[in-house]
Amino acid sequence: MLPEDQLWFTEYHAPGGMAQSWLLQAEKIDERRSPFQHIEIYQTASFGKLMAIDGCVMLTTRDNFLYHEMMTHPALFSHRGPQRVAIIGGGDCGALLEVLKHDTVQQVTQIDIDEQVTRLAEIHFPELTRGNDDPRANLLFDDGLAWIRDAESDSLDVIIIDSTDPIGPAEGLFGPQFIADCFRALKPGGVIVQQSESPLIHQALIKGIRDNMRAAGAGDLRTLGFPQPCYPSGWWSATLAIKGEGSLDAFRHADASNKAFDTLYYNAELHRGGLSEPAFLRAALE
Repeated sequence: MLPEDQLWFTEYHAPGGMAQSWLLQAEKIDERRSPFQHIEIYQTASFGKLMAIDGCVMLTTRDNFLYHEMMTHPALFSHRGPQRVAIIGGGDCGALLEVLKHDTVQQVTQIDIDEQVTRLAEIHFPELTRGNDDPRANLLFDDGLAWIRDAESDSLDVIIIDSTDPIGPAEGLFGPQFIADCFRALKPGGVIVQQSESPLIHQALIKGIRDNMRAAGAGDLRTLGFPQPCYPSGWWSATLAIKGEGSLDAFRHADASNKAFDTLYYNAELHRGGLSEPAFLRAALE
């Protein structure tokens, strides 16, 4: 029995038949209602600050590095020399910060439809927004679907789809036309990565993502799993693909092993191991 005076934030996940809660230190500390969604900030007792959008946890101070590192470094080290990168979504700017750690990168354009996510991140997660003033970074608050649709063909080396769940403003980011537009914008040998939800409870969605990528021109593709305590099931994934010929097994292992920057989770051996998809997931995706 929990003490009656304790405050908890609870996220309910009906498709998975589960819920998870965070003990709070106080009532909600900030919120914004944008034209697109309801954004809330809480101070938890053990996970630092927590951002929720429309009732779903997006990140916490304590464990966001898992997601941000695995959404970026496997893709960047799978490209022979990434220079031009686009991030679709990513309003908290954690993925942007990781991309900017790569010295080959000359330009990163981040397109998120909701400026309020970034403004709240600047206030409550300043450790993630340190790269926003980097001269290589270009932050746009616009429709990512339209931006990709209008992008020049063969103009990007890496595309990172750092979206929320496939509902509301993010729904179109999981459709086949958007993925086809991404592949058109990628150069041959370019790499795309899309957050692909939980391997345990979203297998149909992962299969749809992979089908979209194959139809758009993917050669090799894999779904990399990683721990993510703040998301439903505690296990999340990123689906990675190459445009045209090429093998994801041939990532720049030596560069990843000798990278000039620190990471808290990602390393070359975890990258290599993540390319080996578990048997249950491979069977579900066939």
